[in-house]
Amino acid sequence: MGKLTGKKIAILATDGFEQSELLEPKKALQDEGAEVKIVSLKSGEIKGWKDKDWGDSVEVDLTLDEAEVNDFDALHLPGGVINPDLLRTKDEAVNFVKSFLEANKPISAICHGPWLLINAKAVEGKTVTSWQSVKTDLENAGAKWVDQEVVIDGLLVTSRKPADLPAFNQKIVEIFSNSKTMAEKGK
Repeated sequence: MGKLTGKKIAILATDGFEQSELLEPKKALQDEGAEVKIVSLKSGEIKGWKDKDWGDSVEVDLTLDEAEVNDFDALHLPGGVINPDLLRTKDEAVNFVKSFLEANKPISAICHGPWLLINAKAVEGKTVTSWQSVKTDLENAGAKWVDQEVVIDGLLVTSRKPADLPAFNQKIVEIFSNSKTMAEKGK
């Protein structure tokens, strides 16, 4: 039995997600027993970005209008430039992230993924990291930005880039495993 057995994790993504930043955390979470669902703006498939070109597609499990925060224990936000930039312009995506904050559930974000955290007003007063080009945006939103492979501030776990995935995946498993499952909460 894995550390995440009984946990249900949402990954919010759309076309242009950084392939490794979705697939590697998904695998790490599943390897520890979590049920992982891809949530997106549209049904069908979304296409990844890999090595400066389009990559593999992944199947969408739920659209945002079908997904409910109460059905999940935690949320993961992969990066890539296109993916979070598209998502942060959609109220339903920003509200989905906000619902995890309001429910006091852990959220992980890597690379450009913290852009969504900015729009959800989740970073003010928090210490975070991201891809270098997102640093000023995070600081302007009231965050303290640090250049570290993984940063944990409360229930928020952030990371910089694909090279940081081994450490990031280890920490998200740790943080996500410490949150109560829906069953433990009497759901």
